[in-house]
Amino acid sequence: MNAPIQFHKPRRSTDAEHGIVHRDDAAFCGWPFYCGLWTFPDGSLLTGFKKIAKTYDEAAEISHTRLTVGQGQLKTIRSSDGGKSWDQDSLNTVFDLGTSAEEIDRTGGDNYDDEPPLDFLDPNVIVMSGAMPALLKPDSRAWLRISADAGRNWRRTILLPLHGLGSLTGHGPPTIRGDGVALLGMSTTTPDGWTNRPLIYASTDGARWNFLSFVTPAIEGGSAVSDRTELPLFGAIRHLYARPLALADGRILASLRFQRDARGIFWTDVFESRDGGRTWHFLSRVNDWGAPGDIVEMADGRIVCVYGYRLAPYGIRARVSEDGGRSWGSELILRDDGGSWDLGYPRVVEVAPGRLLTVYYMNTRDDPIQLNGGVRHIARTLFTPD
Repeated sequence: MNAPIQFHKPRRSTDAEHGIVHRDDAAFCGWPFYCGLWTFPDGSLLTGFKKIAKTYDEAAEISHTRLTVGQGQLKTIRSSDGGKSWDQDSLNTVFDLGTSAEEIDRTGGDNYDDEPPLDFLDPNVIVMSGAMPALLKPDSRAWLRISADAGRNWRRTILLPLHGLGSLTGHGPPTIRGDGVALLGMSTTTPDGWTNRPLIYASTDGARWNFLSFVTPAIEGGSAVSDRTELPLFGAIRHLYARPLALADGRILASLRFQRDARGIFWTDVFESRDGGRTWHFLSRVNDWGAPGDIVEMADGRIVCVYGYRLAPYGIRARVSEDGGRSWGSELILRDDGGSWDLGYPRVVEVAPGRLLTVYYMNTRDDPIQLNGGVRHIARTLFTPD
């Protein structure tokens, strides 16, 4: 039998350095998790986020029921000093969320057959994905764009084929398997909007993307069913946001968000594939609460999961696994100065041996502009997972 887990009180990071990536007092900026964070051979970094022009005069303006459908733009921004500062002049629009799926289908198609093939093992090749008219809807259609030069130029937007699925949502870049195959985490949503099923699409050269596997069973045994007093956006909509990660030992992990209530009662599960993403099984639950969780394998072999913590005190937290994701250490508090639950969705990378950078969206309780928390902006933390 496995030994019981030993629990210890959450501890505060001793060297966390916080900073702002992008803030606009007349905008809601959020959700880097489903945009991306990349490091490049030239030493630069790039991150993506959603930006929506909004005032902070009334709560309806920043309601997620309005923010998540057909509004705003997906932006990227660059850093040349390891994530300490971010060049505001580099701000670039990659996708306009007011674009319709019909328009993409008409002008972009569903493949890049007319473009040169790409080598996904080239770290300058990156991918962004999303969905129209919104993520995780019964009528969602996934879109995708690729850059071959570290996000400076992008190929046209294409729609991914449904391959018999009723809907398809993309939410972030892929991981790259050892043979150069890109594994893209996605979700499909049932016609009633209440159940998601995470899945994987794959591509060998970027030209075409095809269904590879489901991550979870069709019916998760024992999982709770919502009483449906909420909109699906906030209710118990099961697993979503597959974030695959190829490990040095050949295994593929995928972090998943399991949701009971989007304002705090959700957690991060980890599933494992030992055959390159073809089949999956449950491996571990990272935490009590906090999702979506982004995962990174450090050079020393440890795996770190960073996630937004939407219960008071609100903030950003992390846990470390020293056994390949099978178990997780005590909780590391990176910050707990949030003004409300409306924060999180991090991405994390290792920027120097033992030193991590996480980018997320944040609001703070001491912000002079308050509307259910401070201005929603993109923030960063550099830290050592001790």
